[in-house]
Amino acid sequence: MEFILYEQKGAYAIITINRERALNALNSQVLEELDKTLDAVDLDTVRCLILTGAGSKSFVAGADIGEMSSLSKAEGASFGKKGNDVFLKLENFPIPVIAAVNGFALGGGCEVSMSCDIRICSDNAVFGQPEVGLGITPGFGGTQRLARLVGAGMAKQMIYTARNIKADEAFRIGLVNAVYTQEELLPAAEKMAASIAKNAPIAVRNCKVAINEGLALEMDKAVEIEEKLFGDCFETEDQRYGMAFFLDKNKEKVKEPFRNK
Repeated sequence: MEFILYEQKGAYAIITINRERALNALNSQVLEELDKTLDAVDLDTVRCLILTGAGSKSFVAGADIGEMSSLSKAEGASFGKKGNDVFLKLENFPIPVIAAVNGFALGGGCEVSMSCDIRICSDNAVFGQPEVGLGITPGFGGTQRLARLVGAGMAKQMIYTARNIKADEAFRIGLVNAVYTQEELLPAAEKMAASIAKNAPIAVRNCKVAINEGLALEMDKAVEIEEKLFGDCFETEDQRYGMAFFLDKNKEKVKEPFRNK
């Protein structure tokens, strides 16, 4: 991989978009390498992912304008599909993904962060969907995910005005869960990933499916998804062990890791 770094650290792993000279902008090669990296994750041992960008200036500054500037209508639609396919894979990835947003998260950068389950950012982070200022719409899911995360009114304001927002405002409107100093960001993401990874992985995966699929349904149908996934956790080793440990009055033994079975 030329532009993607992958490091596994115990039960979680870090994916770094490593195109620092271009502020980690997304071109076709970056998208293809990210896609292949996700396919190669060992889901038997990795229970949570962190996605970040190389350097302190930029998470992902956007899609590569140099590549997009000469595209035809058909090529533009194809480029949008390429990004959307990867971001949908990220959104529906079996295990949780934390976006550790360091610096610029504009256009495609904001969009890839919104494809992750959880977003935390550094105090120098800047979010925005500036596409209308370039004569295009967001193309990697920005019009859809931003409205679902912060509400249609705020999303329309951000997209129509092409105005960027800083970390404190992103936190205020619910686009990110927390803001850290630049030095604290990655350690905080790793601490969160380790906390997720220690829980029963089948249950965590089922929770992700239940939330993602349920959001698109009416409540009576959404709870049916939860009921099935709740039931699917029973008779697993993780469920039996987790409940047995809870009911153990003595608690003399140290709790063992869940086995993903």
